[in-house]
Amino acid sequence: MAAEDLDKQPDSVSSVLKVFGILNALGDERDIGISELAQRVMMSKSTVYRFLQTMKTLGYVSQEEDTEKYSLTVKLFELGAKALQNVDVIRYANGPMRELSRQTKEAIHLGALDDDAIIYIHKIDSQYNLRMYSRIGRRNPIHSTAIGKVLMAWCDPGLREETLAKITFSPGTGNAVQRREDFLPLLEQVKQQGYAEDAEEQEEGVRCIAVPVFDRLGTVSVGLSLSLPTLRFSEEGRPQLVALLHAAARDISSQMGYHDYPY
Repeated sequence: MAAEDLDKQPDSVSSVLKVFGILNALGDERDIGISELAQRVMMSKSTVYRFLQTMKTLGYVSQEEDTEKYSLTVKLFELGAKALQNVDVIRYANGPMRELSRQTKEAIHLGALDDDAIIYIHKIDSQYNLRMYSRIGRRNPIHSTAIGKVLMAWCDPGLREETLAKITFSPGTGNAVQRREDFLPLLEQVKQQGYAEDAEEQEEGVRCIAVPVFDRLGTVSVGLSLSLPTLRFSEEGRPQLVALLHAAARDISSQMGYHDYPY
């Protein structure tokens, strides 16, 4: 897109287009000076400098001290890797999730960590008439969801501390844990038993059970859950649901290269 076309865009759109124009130009050259970069993207040096400083602050661009030339950092690669990981896990998970849906007829979700919340990346709807406030792309709190508890239980300690520092422990339905000091012991229990529960903490009348899914490095980056109304839930039936969830998660983990599923 030409510079004159950028100027016709709304300010917010124009800024985004300029940022990606700069990123693309940086991607074409290992190291590039600000004058050459400004010429390539057809912007003023002052505009390019302003965007570069913001990208440096965010960690997407670095600057060589001696030459003062700019280059991309691996942070963009990390973002792309996360996107590819989600694409792969959805492809691997689809079959086992559909089989789990066939076995139980309940709603099945696959969720990942998204900053201070979880995000649903795949879903198989209940075969019953169960209405849930969930959809692919929807974000939900960590502390009041079974998937959120699973992801925190198996989370790297450093990332866990960083994530928990951002969380507001809202009451949800009133059943959710509301204090950090109560949440941490719960995560230990989740890891010991191999699954987490949401007992009407996110939605009244809905129970949820979630288990971890491991990637080839043994990292839990997604959780698999089953949701059902309280009227179909029973304490006696929980072990069977957990076993079915573990079987599906073991299958997905195996496809992702992890063959030592612990449950």
